[in-house]
Amino acid sequence: MFAIAAAVVFGFALLLDLLDTDLGAPDLFNWNTMVLIGLLCLALFFAGVGRGTGGWSRRRRRS
Repeated sequence: MFAIAAAVVFGFALLLDLLDTDLGAPDLFNWNTMVLIGLLCLALFFAGVGRGTGGWSRRRRRS
């Protein structure tokens, strides 16, 4: 999920850079801020946050 969010943020940052705009809020939507948000999403993805149910479970299987 975070990898998809990072891809969206990087795509939005690319559009901001290509169109050379800041959407009227230069401190909020600048290129550097968008890249940092994208890198944060990638770091959370690689750390394993937001994967949902993983391999570990507290329930015991009956055999």
